[in-house]
Amino acid sequence: ASHIEQLPDAIWLCLTDAFTGTAAAGGFTGATVAMAIRYGIARGIFSNEAGLGSAPIAHASAVTDHPVRQGTIGMLGTFIDTIIICSITGLAIVVTGVWQSGENGAPLSAMAFGATYGSLGQPIVVISLAVFAFTTLLGWSLYGERCAQYLFGDRAVLPFRIVWVVLIPVGAAVNLKLVWGVADVMNAMMAIPNLIALLVLSPIIFRLTREFFAREKD
Repeated sequence: ASHIEQLPDAIWLCLTDAFTGTAAAGGFTGATVAMAIRYGIARGIFSNEAGLGSAPIAHASAVTDHPVRQGTIGMLGTFIDTIIICSITGLAIVVTGVWQSGENGAPLSAMAFGATYGSLGQPIVVISLAVFAFTTLLGWSLYGERCAQYLFGDRAVLPFRIVWVVLIPVGAAVNLKLVWGVADVMNAMMAIPNLIALLVLSPIIFRLTREFFAREKD
């Protein structure tokens, strides 16, 4: 069944309940706003890596005629990942009403798709999750390997790969709340020095950007 007629109400619910007691399970308004901002930023960063300095490791290997052109492609990835894909998933959860079920994570998404596609809902989510997880493991293993290689040299590559493989089943088995907590702390440890570096190097970024778009106009 189509839920398109429910989209306006779903969007309004997302906007209003972010600042009411519903989102914080009865917490007072100030706490609700703080939680909305805290989890919104944390999950957004986890989703799109914005500000972490990780994606540039992959973009740096691209063959391009100008770094600004590659940078715009990188920003497009963030837009598609968060604004489009995550928003669609969130709206699916709201319009189907499963957000009130008490579930979270992948089971919540499976319930949302199951409400529309029936028995096909769960396989859709499982397959999508498997693809996302596999590609994430590949991508972040590359990031970590390059960082280990930069800091400690080529001798660190093999030990890093061994530790990485060992930690995969550990991460899949431990408590989800613990995983989110560790991820948030690690993301902060990456974001803080990277954002400081971005501020320091911002004059160079602005200069290159102006030069690039001036050249494109000509």
